[in-house]
Amino acid sequence: MTQENEETLSTMAADENRLDESPRGVAILVAVGVVVGILSGLFGIGGGTVIVPALVWLGLTQRHAAATSMLAIVPTSISGVISYAVNGNVDWIAALLVFLGMFVGGQVGSWLLARLSELVLRWAFVAFLVFVIANQLVFVPSRDSQIVLTPFTGVGLVVFGVVAGILAGLLGIGGGAICVPALSILFGASDLIARGTSLLAMFPNAITTTVANVKRRMVHVKAALIIGIIAACITPFGTWLAGAVSPRVGSILFTLYLAALLIRSLWVAIKATRR
Repeated sequence: MTQENEETLSTMAADENRLDESPRGVAILVAVGVVVGILSGLFGIGGGTVIVPALVWLGLTQRHAAATSMLAIVPTSISGVISYAVNGNVDWIAALLVFLGMFVGGQVGSWLLARLSELVLRWAFVAFLVFVIANQLVFVPSRDSQIVLTPFTGVGLVVFGVVAGILAGLLGIGGGAICVPALSILFGASDLIARGTSLLAMFPNAITTTVANVKRRMVHVKAALIIGIIAACITPFGTWLAGAVSPRVGSILFTLYLAALLIRSLWVAIKATRR
């Protein structure tokens, strides 16, 4: 891409960035942080599935909301990792292998984020939610199983990380919504280990992807820090809830949450298509 095209993208980014920063808007950001903190600890996700729609509602484009979400996920995921690691529910080697893949995939996702249309991004988000819900409905993880590392499993974790990284960078999610079910379904992790490992794998990827997004001037730093810091303080409570409920109950709660989000996202995507 030429320097002129890069400058054009930067100008467009600045023009599109119109977040509501009134007291009402800040209050909503704080409330989003609280919700994200609970969901991050409870489900092992970064919270992008909440952050992105909320930021779009407050005035950012899908593109800027996705980029801002990645920065907010950094402190949230660090807090979640600490909470899960204290109870021994993190597979450090598996997380490293997934991150290696996510590092590459995240850069690809960030590159695509700056170039795909708003309509494509909205429908990609809908398709992603359908995929995750389908997986949650057909599989309930065990609380006692763990990942058995073999050369084949190691390669699989890296390849999976590339796919998760692309989706994370493209959709503005940490990757937990796809990592958690995949680590259980494909690699045999318990529900708690899948969540703790997912959070560990996602925060370095969130950092590297955010750096790329900041260079493209797509991140609203103030909004990201408000959400991220509040969420980081609340996440330990969500982690406690995760251990207090059974794997089946946790799976049902996650499915219900995603189903509600899918309905809203589908409605927004349909409206955008009709314009």
